Amino acid sequence: MPHQNYQSCIDACNACAVACNHCAASCLQEQDAKMMARCIALDVDCAEICQLAAAAMSRASETSRIVCQACAEVCRLCGEECAKHQMEHCQQCARACMRCADECRKMAATA
Repeated sequence: MPHQNYQSCIDACNACAVACNHCAASCLQEQDAKMMARCIALDVDCAEICQLAAAAMSRASETSRIVCQACAEVCRLCGEECAKHQMEHCQQCARACMRCADECRKMAATA
C-alpha cells in the first residue's frame, strides 16, 4: 500500500489537526478571546488542511505532494502564531505544527 510510505506524515497531520482544534476551542475560552482571533483562525485553517493532507496521502492521491507543500506552509504560519502565546495549549499546538510542517516538507520532497 503506497500510503504506508507516508505514515509518519499522516500521523503528524492527524496529530496536528487534533492539536489545532483543541487550541482553537481553548483560545475561545480565554478571557480576551478577541485578542486570540488570528491564532483561532490559523488553528481552523491548519486543522482543515492537515485533515485534507492526511486523506490525500491515505488515498495515494496524485495531489498529495501539492497538498503537503501547502500544508507545510500553513502549519509554519500557525506554529509561529501559536508560539507567541504562553498558554500551554498554544505551546503544544506550536510544537505539533512545526513537526507536521517538517514531515510535510519531507513528504513533498520525496513524493
